[in-house]
Amino acid sequence: MTAFSAPKKFLGHLDAEAASTLISAATDIALIVDKSGVIRDLSIESEDLASEVGEKWLNQRWLDTVTIESRPKIDALLRDAASHTLPRWRQVNHPIERGGPDLPVSYRLLPRGNAGRLIALGRDLRSTSAMQRRLLDVEQSIERDYAARRFAETRYNLLFQISSQAVIVVDAGSQKVTEANPAAAQLLGTTARRLIGRTFPEGFDAASTQAIQGMLAAVRIAGHATEIRVRRAHSDTGLLARTTMFRLGTASYFLLQLESLDGNSDSPIVSKARARVLDVIENSPDGLVITDTEGRVLFVNRAFLDLIQLPTEEQARGALLERWLGRPGADLNVLTANLRQHESVRLFATTLRGEYGSTVEVEISAVSVPEGEQPCIGFSIRNVDRRLATEKRSAKELPRTITQLREMVGRVALKDMVRESTDTIERLCIEAALELAGDNRASTAEILGLSRQSLYVKLRRYGLGDLSPSDRDDPSNA
Repeated sequence: MTAFSAPKKFLGHLDAEAASTLISAATDIALIVDKSGVIRDLSIESEDLASEVGEKWLNQRWLDTVTIESRPKIDALLRDAASHTLPRWRQVNHPIERGGPDLPVSYRLLPRGNAGRLIALGRDLRSTSAMQRRLLDVEQSIERDYAARRFAETRYNLLFQISSQAVIVVDAGSQKVTEANPAAAQLLGTTARRLIGRTFPEGFDAASTQAIQGMLAAVRIAGHATEIRVRRAHSDTGLLARTTMFRLGTASYFLLQLESLDGNSDSPIVSKARARVLDVIENSPDGLVITDTEGRVLFVNRAFLDLIQLPTEEQARGALLERWLGRPGADLNVLTANLRQHESVRLFATTLRGEYGSTVEVEISAVSVPEGEQPCIGFSIRNVDRRLATEKRSAKELPRTITQLREMVGRVALKDMVRESTDTIERLCIEAALELAGDNRASTAEILGLSRQSLYVKLRRYGLGDLSPSDRDDPSNA
C-alpha cells in the first residue's frame, strides 16, 4: 500500500462535512464505531442497500449486526485497530431480516481518532458473490457434462470391445478403417491392430468387393442400405454385411456389421463375449428395455423392474411400455416419432410410474433397430431423482424464464404448476403491500383491493404479518 506523502499539506483544510462526503463517495457503507464497538453513526451510498439496512444498526453493537460465524472477524478488526496493526480488509456477513441470502460486506478500519472512535469502510460484495455463485454453477455443470461424457465413452468402448457382433468403423472420405472390434478381426482372420488404417474393403473376392463398394455408394445417398451377402477371398465362409452412415462433427463414417452365415460362428471367445454383454446389460444400474416397433416389451433388465416395482420379467413382457411412462399416450408417441425421423433420441425427460404408486424422474435415451428379422427399439432409462433434488428452487423463488417453465413440463402437472406459480405471486404481492403500508392491515387491504377479512384469511394461509391472537380471532381489527 502506498499512502499520501504529505496529507496535512494537501488535505489539512478539509472539514467534517468534506471528510464525510469523501468517505461516503469512496465506500458503500461507512460506520462510526466507538471504543466499545457500538455503531454511533452510519452512511449508506445506494438506496437498495439503505432499504435493507436503514437505521436499524444505530446504537447497536457492531457484533450484533453480523452472523455468528462473522463475529470473530469483527473482534479481529477491533483488536487490530486497538494495537495499531496495519489495517486489512475482512469480509463479514450481515443477516437480512426479510429473509433471503446474507449481505456480504468487506470492511477495513481506519486508525482511532482523538475521541477514540473508529471509521469502518465497507464494500458491498453482493455482485461479486453472485458472480462467484454463477461461476461455481458453470464449473459444476461442466464437471457433470465431462463426467457424463467420460462415462458414455467408457461404456461405448466396453460394449464395442466385448460385443459378439462384428463391427468395423470406416472413414467415409478415405475409406480407411478407423475402428474394429475383436469379433470383426476374428471373423476376417486377422487382428484389430492390423485392420486399423487399412483401406476397406480388403480381403474379399472380386464380386464381394464390387458389391461392398456398391453398398457404400448407396449408403452415401440414402444413409442406409439393404443387407448383402459377401465372401472372403480364398474362403468358403459366407458373410452377411449391412452398413449405416453417421456423422461425427464434420466427418462422416460408415458403420459396417458383419455376420457369419455358416451357422457355426459362435467360437468360444465369441460365446464368452456374448455372455459378458448379457451380464453387463442385466446388471446395469440403468434400466434397459427392448420393445417391438409398437412399444410392446420384449426384454427388461433388473434395474427397470426395480423402477416399475415388478418382481419378474414375465410380468412386464408383452405389456406396452407407455403403461409406466409419465404421460400415457404422449411420451411413447413422441419418442417413436423422433426415432422414425432420427433413429436415436437422447436425454428425453419424463417420469416413470411404479405398480404401487411410486413416481421417479427419469431420462430416456432410445435407438431404433429397423433391420433384421425382428425390428425393435432399445431404451436406456436413468433415474435422475437425486440429481434433480439438488437443483430444485426454494419455495419463494419464481420461475424466472420460459426455459425454466418448459423444464417443468412433463415433470409437474399443469394445474400444479399454475397453482404453485399463482400462490407464489400472491404471497410476494402481499409481502410487498405490507412493506409499502408499514405493516398496516387496513392500508394493505386497500392497496391490494381486498376486504380486510379476505386479507386476514390470506395472511393466515401464508403465515405473514405476525398476527396477534386478537387479529386471528377478529379479522375486523386493523
